[in-house]
Amino acid sequence: MKKRHVFSAEGLSLAREAVDAARFAGVADDDILLVANSEIEKHAIADKRKMADTDLMNATARGAGYGATTGLLAGLVAVAIPPLGITIAGAAALGLAGAMVGSLSSALLGATVPDPVRQQFEDEIAAGRILVVLDGDDTQLADAGAALARLGLRAMPYEAASAMS
Repeated sequence: MKKRHVFSAEGLSLAREAVDAARFAGVADDDILLVANSEIEKHAIADKRKMADTDLMNATARGAGYGATTGLLAGLVAVAIPPLGITIAGAAALGLAGAMVGSLSSALLGATVPDPVRQQFEDEIAAGRILVVLDGDDTQLADAGAALARLGLRAMPYEAASAMS
Protein backbone atom coordinates (compact mmCIF):
# COMPACT_ATOMS: atom_id res chain seq x y z
CA MET A 1 0.00 0.00 0.00
CA LYS A 2 1.27 3.43 -0.88
CA LYS A 3 1.69 6.16 1.67
CA ARG A 4 1.56 9.90 1.22
CA HIS A 5 4.26 12.29 2.48
CA VAL A 6 4.36 16.08 2.16
CA PHE A 7 7.36 18.43 1.81
CA SER A 8 7.47 22.23 1.74
CA ALA A 9 9.48 24.15 -0.89
CA GLU A 10 10.29 27.86 -0.67
CA GLY A 11 9.63 28.55 -4.33
CA LEU A 12 8.55 27.18 -7.67
CA SER A 13 12.06 26.50 -8.98
CA LEU A 14 12.90 24.48 -5.87
CA ALA A 15 9.61 22.57 -6.20
CA ARG A 16 10.49 21.72 -9.81
CA GLU A 17 13.92 20.47 -8.71
CA ALA A 18 12.15 18.40 -6.06
CA VAL A 19 9.90 16.79 -8.69
CA ASP A 20 12.98 15.75 -10.68
CA ALA A 21 14.74 14.46 -7.55
CA ALA A 22 11.69 12.44 -6.51
CA ARG A 23 11.42 10.87 -9.96
CA PHE A 24 15.13 10.04 -9.87
CA ALA A 25 14.60 8.44 -6.43
CA GLY A 26 12.01 6.07 -7.92
CA VAL A 27 8.69 7.79 -7.29
CA ALA A 28 6.38 7.38 -10.29
CA ASP A 29 5.62 10.56 -12.19
CA ASP A 30 1.87 10.19 -11.55
CA ASP A 31 2.56 9.99 -7.80
CA ILE A 32 4.09 13.46 -7.54
CA LEU A 33 1.71 16.37 -6.95
CA LEU A 34 2.13 20.04 -6.11
CA VAL A 35 -0.12 22.14 -3.91
CA ALA A 36 0.12 25.94 -3.82
CA ASN A 37 -2.07 29.00 -3.54
CA SER A 38 -4.54 29.57 -6.36
CA GLU A 39 -2.44 32.19 -8.18
CA ILE A 40 0.62 29.94 -8.37
CA GLU A 41 -1.46 26.89 -9.33
CA LYS A 42 -3.35 28.80 -12.00
CA HIS A 43 -0.31 30.27 -13.74
CA ALA A 44 2.67 28.02 -13.01
CA ILE A 45 1.69 24.43 -12.25
CA ALA A 46 0.73 21.94 -14.95
CA ASP A 47 -2.69 20.31 -14.57
CA LYS A 48 -1.20 16.83 -14.18
CA ARG A 49 0.69 18.05 -11.09
CA LYS A 50 -2.30 19.66 -9.38
CA MET A 51 -3.92 17.96 -6.47
CA ALA A 52 -7.71 17.93 -6.12
CA ASP A 53 -9.03 20.78 -3.99
CA THR A 54 -11.61 18.63 -2.21
CA ASP A 55 -11.93 15.37 -0.32
CA LEU A 56 -14.29 14.02 -2.99
CA MET A 57 -12.53 10.73 -3.81
CA ASN A 58 -11.86 9.74 -0.20
CA ALA A 59 -15.38 10.65 0.86
CA THR A 60 -16.93 8.69 -2.02
CA ALA A 61 -14.93 5.58 -1.17
CA ARG A 62 -15.82 5.82 2.52
CA GLY A 63 -19.49 6.37 1.69
CA ALA A 64 -19.58 3.35 -0.60
CA GLY A 65 -18.11 1.14 2.10
CA TYR A 66 -20.37 2.38 4.87
CA GLY A 67 -23.46 2.37 2.65
CA ALA A 68 -22.82 -1.16 1.38
CA THR A 69 -22.26 -2.44 4.90
CA THR A 70 -25.39 -0.77 6.22
CA GLY A 71 -27.50 -1.93 3.26
CA LEU A 72 -26.24 -5.50 3.51
CA LEU A 73 -26.86 -5.66 7.26
CA ALA A 74 -30.36 -4.28 6.77
CA GLY A 75 -30.96 -6.86 4.06
CA LEU A 76 -29.76 -9.71 6.25
CA VAL A 77 -32.01 -8.55 9.08
CA ALA A 78 -34.91 -8.42 6.60
CA VAL A 79 -34.10 -12.02 5.47
CA ALA A 80 -34.49 -13.12 9.11
CA ILE A 81 -38.04 -11.72 9.21
CA PRO A 82 -40.09 -14.19 7.09
CA PRO A 83 -43.20 -12.02 6.55
CA LEU A 84 -41.08 -9.51 4.60
CA GLY A 85 -40.23 -12.15 1.99
CA ILE A 86 -36.70 -10.87 1.33
CA THR A 87 -34.28 -13.42 -0.16
CA ILE A 88 -30.48 -13.50 0.01
CA ALA A 89 -30.46 -11.93 -3.46
CA GLY A 90 -32.65 -9.17 -2.06
CA ALA A 91 -30.18 -8.62 0.77
CA ALA A 92 -27.37 -8.30 -1.80
CA ALA A 93 -29.47 -5.82 -3.77
CA LEU A 94 -30.01 -3.77 -0.60
CA GLY A 95 -26.23 -3.82 -0.09
CA LEU A 96 -25.70 -2.51 -3.61
CA ALA A 97 -28.37 0.15 -3.16
CA GLY A 98 -26.75 1.17 0.12
CA ALA A 99 -23.37 1.51 -1.59
CA MET A 100 -24.87 3.73 -4.28
CA VAL A 101 -26.72 5.96 -1.82
CA GLY A 102 -23.68 6.12 0.47
CA SER A 103 -21.38 7.03 -2.43
CA LEU A 104 -23.67 9.76 -3.70
CA SER A 105 -24.35 11.38 -0.34
CA SER A 106 -20.70 11.21 0.72
CA ALA A 107 -19.52 12.56 -2.63
CA LEU A 108 -21.82 15.54 -2.27
CA LEU A 109 -20.48 16.24 1.21
CA GLY A 110 -16.86 15.51 0.25
CA ALA A 111 -17.02 18.01 -2.59
CA THR A 112 -17.46 20.78 -0.03
CA VAL A 113 -14.62 19.72 2.30
CA PRO A 114 -11.05 20.77 1.47
CA ASP A 115 -8.49 18.04 0.84
CA PRO A 116 -6.78 16.93 4.10
CA VAL A 117 -3.36 18.17 2.93
CA ARG A 118 -4.79 21.61 2.13
CA GLN A 119 -6.59 21.68 5.47
CA GLN A 120 -3.56 20.77 7.53
CA PHE A 121 -1.08 23.05 5.78
CA GLU A 122 -3.20 26.07 4.84
CA ASP A 123 -0.70 28.40 6.58
CA GLU A 124 2.17 27.08 4.43
CA ILE A 125 0.10 27.54 1.28
CA ALA A 126 -1.00 31.05 2.32
CA ALA A 127 2.66 31.98 2.93
CA GLY A 128 3.41 31.23 -0.73
CA ARG A 129 5.22 27.96 -0.21
CA ILE A 130 4.66 25.04 -2.53
CA LEU A 131 3.87 21.63 -1.10
CA VAL A 132 5.38 18.63 -2.85
CA VAL A 133 3.14 15.62 -2.21
CA LEU A 134 4.62 12.17 -2.85
CA ASP A 135 2.83 8.83 -2.92
CA GLY A 136 4.97 5.72 -2.75
CA ASP A 137 6.11 2.70 -0.80
CA ASP A 138 8.40 3.01 2.22
CA THR A 139 11.62 2.58 0.24
CA GLN A 140 10.67 5.13 -2.43
CA LEU A 141 9.59 7.67 0.18
CA ALA A 142 12.76 7.20 2.23
CA ASP A 143 14.98 7.68 -0.84
CA ALA A 144 12.96 10.64 -2.09
CA GLY A 145 12.78 12.20 1.38
CA ALA A 146 16.57 12.11 1.71
CA ALA A 147 16.96 13.66 -1.76
CA LEU A 148 14.46 16.42 -1.00
CA ALA A 149 16.12 17.15 2.34
CA ARG A 150 19.46 17.63 0.52
CA LEU A 151 17.71 20.19 -1.72
CA GLY A 152 16.50 22.06 1.35
CA LEU A 153 12.84 21.06 1.42
CA ARG A 154 11.25 20.65 4.81
CA ALA A 155 9.43 17.41 5.59
CA MET A 156 5.99 18.21 6.93
CA PRO A 157 4.38 16.17 9.73
CA TYR A 158 2.04 14.19 7.51
CA GLU A 159 1.76 10.52 6.66
CA ALA A 160 -1.40 8.91 5.40
CA ALA A 161 -2.46 6.09 3.16
CA SER A 162 -2.56 7.26 -0.42
CA ALA A 163 -6.15 7.83 -1.51
CA MET A 164 -6.04 5.63 -4.57
CA SER A 165 -3.48 2.94 -3.71
